[in-house]
Amino acid sequence: MTGPAQPGTGSAPLTLGTAGHIDHGKTALIAALTGRDTDRLPEEHKRGISIELGYAPLDLPSGRPLSVVDVPGHGRFVRTMVAGASGIDLFLLCVAADDGVMPQTREHLAVLRGLGVYTGVVAVTKADVGEPELAAEEVAELVPGVETVPVSARLGTGLGDLLAARARAAATLPGRAAGGTGGSPRLHVDRSFTLRGIGTVVTGTLWSGEIAAGDAMRVVPQELRARVRSLQVHDRPVERAGAGQRLALNLAGVSWRELGRGDVVCAVNDELRATYRVDARLSLEGGGSAGGLESGMRVQVHHGTREAPGRIFALEGDGFGPGSATLAQLRLESPLVPAIGDRLIIRQIAPPDTLGGGVVVDARPRRHRGGKEMLRRLTALERGERPDEATGPAPRRSGRSEARDRPSVAPMPPELDAAALRLAELLLDDGERPRADAELVEAAGLDPASARRRLAELVRAGRAVRVGQNLHWAPEPLAGLEARVVAMCERDGEATIAGVRNELGTSRRYAQALLEHLDAKKVTVRRGDAHVLRRRR
Repeated sequence: MTGPAQPGTGSAPLTLGTAGHIDHGKTALIAALTGRDTDRLPEEHKRGISIELGYAPLDLPSGRPLSVVDVPGHGRFVRTMVAGASGIDLFLLCVAADDGVMPQTREHLAVLRGLGVYTGVVAVTKADVGEPELAAEEVAELVPGVETVPVSARLGTGLGDLLAARARAAATLPGRAAGGTGGSPRLHVDRSFTLRGIGTVVTGTLWSGEIAAGDAMRVVPQELRARVRSLQVHDRPVERAGAGQRLALNLAGVSWRELGRGDVVCAVNDELRATYRVDARLSLEGGGSAGGLESGMRVQVHHGTREAPGRIFALEGDGFGPGSATLAQLRLESPLVPAIGDRLIIRQIAPPDTLGGGVVVDARPRRHRGGKEMLRRLTALERGERPDEATGPAPRRSGRSEARDRPSVAPMPPELDAAALRLAELLLDDGERPRADAELVEAAGLDPASARRRLAELVRAGRAVRVGQNLHWAPEPLAGLEARVVAMCERDGEATIAGVRNELGTSRRYAQALLEHLDAKKVTVRRGDAHVLRRRR
């Protein structure tokens, strides 16, 4: 894999991600290098495959610290692989000597290219049972110029050479903390859990900035407030941590059930906001399913540890073609939390396939179809000009403006007063994770009795949907969630609260409310702890 080398050396922490086909020895190699088994689930040991992301610390011979993210290699878990790879600085591609290059080898490389990760090392694993020279020749065609090292985790051979090769690759990277990505802290959550006597804990890779004990933080997209009680880097307590490190944050003021994969922890004064639209420069893979990509097509968009289905619209030229780099607008069914310059991965929904990647040009644009003035403005943004300096019509930036700009499911009835419209606007701003009715009423500054009346008016007008006794949803984000749960039932045959929570990256509270809502609509029916589609009966 060739790409622009980053000059300079440094000792700043780096995050390394594994890549490669299932059963090509990624987890065994990490265990041999670090002494840590990154498969922590009983099911992973029972089935002999990685299902979730695994983590381990590793110091290079120079003493420079690496945080290792071990990703699953099965084709069904590419979504998990993308979530793990989104914050890495360099890769460790594993190709088994007895198998050679396989389908997930190629798709994982497509993901790395889409994320702009060009620096790494190839380990030809199982060198004691295959022909490493043949596998190395195959790899050289895919990633020319990347150092290749034959290894055997079982015998322990080649590990020293592999560490040395990784040190040489890491020496070309300054690290996020030293590479101009300082400033406001941003951590994309990949796990949320609770520990007795400690409370809520979230883990993730710190993309930028620093976090210290006592810091006040925001959690987006649900706009929660939290305080950092304490933090750890690979089970080691620290007072402060910088970009490029894997962190575990003990948060006060929030429940672990309110948080999940895909949330973003950032500074209270950060401008990050959830968005249902993104303008991006997309680079599509040359060949494969990318050749069939059309404007208006429904795709899966991955950003950070979050993903959202949406439609892709070309803004320039003749649309999308293999190997093209095109400006496009992504209109999402559930929100992402990007910043300008962030990387995206675009995947085909059915059959699943990685189409390519992209760079965010405008993180919260208005709905548009391009045009000369808009394209001039986006090109200026790509050059690094501030939004107010760029030419062309400027997008509305406030949460209220973005809420009005989203397409509503029904025209605004004239009988709705300002208080009712304020409630509708708050629900739209809340998106997939609406606050409880009591919090909604308080935010709108209404008394409970009048608020209940106005919520009922919104339901009759099609501007809100009552889901449970104390929860309302805006129709547009709710419809997107319903579609994803139905798709999950069609794929797996059933849906459980835990499964929906993990699938949507949401909390148990919202997962339970969604399933009970679908039962009430007679879309699904409950059978024990599971919910199945009624039409399957």
